[in-house]
Amino acid sequence: MGRGKIEIKRIENTTNRQVTFCKRRSGLLKKAYELSVLCDAEVALVIFSSRGRLYEYSNNSVKATIDRYKKACADSLNSGTVSEANAQYYQHEAHKLRQQISKIQQDNRKMLGEGISEMSVRDLKNLEGKLEKSIGKIRSKKNELLNSEIQYMQKMGDDLQEENMYLRAKISENERAHQQQHISMMVGSSEYELLPTTFQHVNQLEPSHHHYSHQERTALQLG
Repeated sequence: MGRGKIEIKRIENTTNRQVTFCKRRSGLLKKAYELSVLCDAEVALVIFSSRGRLYEYSNNSVKATIDRYKKACADSLNSGTVSEANAQYYQHEAHKLRQQISKIQQDNRKMLGEGISEMSVRDLKNLEGKLEKSIGKIRSKKNELLNSEIQYMQKMGDDLQEENMYLRAKISENERAHQQQHISMMVGSSEYELLPTTFQHVNQLEPSHHHYSHQERTALQLG
């Protein structure tokens, strides 16, 4: 049979109360030791009996653990104060940022000529100086960009001119080569046409021995 459920209340019998104290104390000390070893936790256990006898366990030091406990309690109490201070600081910074944004927006509207009817002459002169300074910076940047663009276009023009000159030289070279080839072909064709005519004239100059008799040929040879 299993153990019955024990009612949690003070044990009136002194002997039973002492026995239960010893058993529960030993079990509690054992659990504290196991917790400190298994979970690598800092554990401090302090027990006073009904007679005022002290029983304690700590894996570090009871005093050091108690000091750490006091510090943790103080930090938890001060954490509310720190949070409130941080909230006030962030609210103040947010208010400053909103004011700065509002001023910048007003200045931008004044730059566009809005809301200047209530401005004094001094404020208008200051605004005019700011605008002239801004216009000077804008013109300077514009001229810089234009000069860069002009230099780039001039470089592109020089590159195109050099490429054009190169292509013209290449075309002239190809035309000369073509003309030389054409002349060579014409000269070769003329020589080929002149050769049969030359041979024909040479043949006509040669004597035709078959038109003379034997005596005439002998006389010609002797003469």
